[in-house]
Amino acid sequence: MKLICIGRNYTDHIEELKNERPKEPVVFIKPDSAILPKEQDFYIPEFTDEVHYEVEVLIKIKKVGKHIHQKFAPTYYDEVGLGIDFTARDLQSKLKEKGLPWEKAKGFDGAAIIGKWRHKSDFKDINALDFSLFKNGEEVQCGNTELMLWKIDELVAYVSKFFTLKKGDILFTGTPAGVGRIAANDYLAGTLEGREMFSVKVK
Repeated sequence: MKLICIGRNYTDHIEELKNERPKEPVVFIKPDSAILPKEQDFYIPEFTDEVHYEVEVLIKIKKVGKHIHQKFAPTYYDEVGLGIDFTARDLQSKLKEKGLPWEKAKGFDGAAIIGKWRHKSDFKDINALDFSLFKNGEEVQCGNTELMLWKIDELVAYVSKFFTLKKGDILFTGTPAGVGRIAANDYLAGTLEGREMFSVKVK
């Protein structure tokens, strides 16, 4: 089981981090050890002073696939969820400056929150899903999947060119603008189409 993550998939987020707009999806992987166990608090690691939240719509792969054509992509997932891609932004910036991989900043233990799952049939259109992240009761991120540079089926087809997708793999589809720093005692909660999908305390 692997976590396949897409970076820079919302224009407003690209602009807020002053990144270059990519010509194709930016892909990176988190190990399964990055998943924060259910009901567990998130502890800020000792090696970073600046962890950022990034709320994202998730897709769970339900069968093995390779070189998937986009029109068949919907047959490879039934469940849609919401999660957080935690990023040690200070560490990531240092690694990027040196042209080094991001894994230490993106794949550390607990760096991925995976919330509840809902069947895609619950939604009228998965390419028009509203989602939000609240920090201490205040909305800090809000997005809609219609604003993605690459839509969900495009992403499934694209990543399958490089990685064999297996049952249980999870695709993180990118984050909108509004990412920010967390601190001890913060409380984060994410909603998808108005329904809470996860909550977590920061220590």
